[in-house]
Amino acid sequence: MITRQQVGAALLSGVLAVTALTACSAKDDAAADGPVTLDYWLWDDNQQASYQACADAFHTANPDITIKITQTAWAQYWQNLTTQLAAGDAPDVWTNQASYYPQFVSSQQILDLQPYVDAAKVDLGQYQEGLAELWVKDGKRYGLPKDWDTEAVVYNSEMLAKQGIKPAELASMTWNPGDGGTFEKTIARLTIDAAGRNGLDPAFDKSKVKVYGYQPEWNDGSQGQNGWGELAAANGFTYLDKNPWGTQYKYDDPKLVETIAWYKSLVDKGYAPRFDKQSTLGIDAIMSSGRAALTIAGSWTINTYLGAEAKQKFALAPLPVGPVGVRKSAINGLSDAAWAGTPNKDAAWKWVQYLGSADCQNVVGANAVVFPAIKSGTAKALAAHKAAGRDVQVYVDYTKSPDGTFLLPITDFGSEINQIMQDAMQAVVLGQVEPEPALKKANQQVNDLFR
Repeated sequence: MITRQQVGAALLSGVLAVTALTACSAKDDAAADGPVTLDYWLWDDNQQASYQACADAFHTANPDITIKITQTAWAQYWQNLTTQLAAGDAPDVWTNQASYYPQFVSSQQILDLQPYVDAAKVDLGQYQEGLAELWVKDGKRYGLPKDWDTEAVVYNSEMLAKQGIKPAELASMTWNPGDGGTFEKTIARLTIDAAGRNGLDPAFDKSKVKVYGYQPEWNDGSQGQNGWGELAAANGFTYLDKNPWGTQYKYDDPKLVETIAWYKSLVDKGYAPRFDKQSTLGIDAIMSSGRAALTIAGSWTINTYLGAEAKQKFALAPLPVGPVGVRKSAINGLSDAAWAGTPNKDAAWKWVQYLGSADCQNVVGANAVVFPAIKSGTAKALAAHKAAGRDVQVYVDYTKSPDGTFLLPITDFGSEINQIMQDAMQAVVLGQVEPEPALKKANQQVNDLFR
């Protein structure tokens, strides 16, 4: 649990003083007539204390505006939000995610913030490169960047040592879809059967695996953010004709087909659990139980694997270098969105602006749960992790490397595409269909949505 931090009471002059906009008259904003309470929703319980600290500081500077925070777990969060939006009783401000927000744009449920941003002269250059552009369509802006995440290899240090693998070997891993490169060799060495033989031993028994070398994420829908997406990108695959807001997906690309075929081969060789036999526990629980030695996980899991309560000794390594010659990680970001139907538009904007400011994001960064979108907040997060003895630099290094990151797809029909691709990937890993026809069929179904 994050320790709640006290935040300075005063905001920089001008940060919250926003000129009234012609598009938002006083009659639309209850704050003009008296105190208001804004409903603010988020899903991450680990971040709730940080944002409560921001809310307290914001209220001190704006006594007429009170922030009421509601935290709900991920799956229920989106169901509740969609229901409330349809009912016309949504939160004034909510935490938004790049793959979800297009549906709110299409239904005109999300407030265009660009006039406010222009009037307040918000410095969009203060954010990590590429994040501000995520929330723009047709000249309208639907959020200010909140935080970002990338991916890394998480491994069990003690299992690594038992197999005589040095951390430096993981730091220089390579991958290709043919023989899997040194990445597959490492996975094989970390896979142990009931007799103690690893996956490279000719006598290895894949029917009696005690520890899997790799724990894949197969419930990754249309993005593959926690594994296959990174490897496919390192193999030269791109999701779309353009991103964001493309209209032609490329899931039938041979670069993706051979990546998924390699992923499936790990299961066939016994290096990864079968999809229909793997535990119903989450990947972090499987890793913590000692049933798997290595996985790929996002920076939001840092405290899960490296925190004081971790049940195993874990460490981080960069993703392997792929055929394109570089490591590539998805970079995903969140924003804070305002409901188009809120009667408190000006007040909602003030809160969104504060959430997107250094005053709040530095507090979030100091609590070391996520990497804030503002660079100074990221620096504070790195410093906090270092002070706690956690080396998390690998997550940041991608952002400093040319072509080290790529965007996950942002288009219309996100929910439908996610289901189509999830069904296709599941059919492949279950052995019901080969990767090429499965992805070709799924790609046709996806692109038909845009016709």
